[in-house]
Amino acid sequence: MKSLTSLQLFLLLLTTVFNLFSSTAAIGVNYGMVSDNLPSPTEVANFIKTKTIFDSVKIFDTNPDVLRAFANTGITMTVTIPNGEIPNLANEGAASAWVNANIQPFHPQTKIKYISIGNEIVLIGNPAHINGLVPAMRTLTEALRKAGPQFQDIKVTSAHALNMFQGLTVPSLARFRVDLAETFFKPVLQFHQQNKSPFMINPYPYFELNVMSNNIDFAVFRKTPGVFDPASKKTYSNALDSLLDKTYTAMSALGFGDVDIVIGETGWPSLGDPGNKAADMDNAASYNGHLIRKIVSGVGTPLMPNKKFETYIFALFNENQKPGPLTEKNWGLFQPDFSPVYTSGALRDGPQPNLSNPGFDVEVKPGQPLPKPVQPMAAPPADNAKKFCVPKPEATDAQLQNNLDYACSHGIDCRPIQAGGVCVEPATVRSRAAFAMNSYFKSKLGVDSACDFSGTGQVTNVDPSYGNCRYV
Repeated sequence: MKSLTSLQLFLLLLTTVFNLFSSTAAIGVNYGMVSDNLPSPTEVANFIKTKTIFDSVKIFDTNPDVLRAFANTGITMTVTIPNGEIPNLANEGAASAWVNANIQPFHPQTKIKYISIGNEIVLIGNPAHINGLVPAMRTLTEALRKAGPQFQDIKVTSAHALNMFQGLTVPSLARFRVDLAETFFKPVLQFHQQNKSPFMINPYPYFELNVMSNNIDFAVFRKTPGVFDPASKKTYSNALDSLLDKTYTAMSALGFGDVDIVIGETGWPSLGDPGNKAADMDNAASYNGHLIRKIVSGVGTPLMPNKKFETYIFALFNENQKPGPLTEKNWGLFQPDFSPVYTSGALRDGPQPNLSNPGFDVEVKPGQPLPKPVQPMAAPPADNAKKFCVPKPEATDAQLQNNLDYACSHGIDCRPIQAGGVCVEPATVRSRAAFAMNSYFKSKLGVDSACDFSGTGQVTNVDPSYGNCRYV
């Protein structure tokens, strides 16, 4: 064998370094803006670029101010199309118009990587959205192709909540819901396979605590004996690996184990309402600190060893205008003044979390006081059975539609206000939002803060039930 020249050795080394860099798992963050005290998008873009480890950002709309702010930063962007626009996007003209208005003015100066059509549509359960997703994905992909070669590197996807599995089982036996496996998930995965786009999921161990015996240590990566899967003979040391492997197994059962998985959202709240022992800074620091270390290491999961997962942490900021319980306002890694809520390892030159401690230390820079989180509200009165949550008279239809979408996307059974339901009439946004808001309020045990809905909800003692529609 001939010896390599100095130039050949240099090129080989350069290629190796490039491959290692390019294969590094992306660490991104969800940039939500449901707050009245956030810095400008330009300040946010500069902060992310110069101070954090994040190389990608996901937003929940196509805010032009945000997209302009991230131009020429090198940070890749994921934009989101609202659920309500899904049915219309199956129309070629509408899809092209959307691309012309929301993508062409910004890309490639702003590096748009993914377009997420809708968010957690199976959880919300609107048939028009579920049936319209794949046609919309296909039509939008074609619209990007027709827009020019510079837009063909943008991939189309949709973020899914993990209410998509059939029953409770170990990771290696997981299957998609029987009512959606062949009719919905198979066409979705076929689209991803054909277009080399990822299947995006939102795995939240925090929301799975009720099915894991409230094992918080297992959920936040602390040392535990683990959970054994007798079918695969694998032992799981943390809940995230279990959720990722359930997804992979369900995909593989349909023949799509080769489709990439992207973690669109995951995180942990740092503060909750009185009595919520899971939402605190120690648990949030443990979860997100270990999460960052895990993703950067590329260690993978028991069924997907050495797999690198592109991951978007939820969320960048605490957002003081989000409706719902106190936890909804406290998912952020940072306060609006860019100070860390706790040490997560997300700051490029900041303190690193101590992952060797079982309880996980919360550190701050010398001389810097720990930022105060949003303060909890007063504890609820003992008797909440006679309390109901309804919209304020001055709430607009747009605000109530947001409340409706929010409540139905957070585990509320909204079938009574869908076609054929007992509460579908009157067919107004206000009536349907009232039902959804009250159902959400009741699911949170009637805590007054759960009826805030950004100031558009109010607690009443008057039962709004009518006919066969019961507010319970």
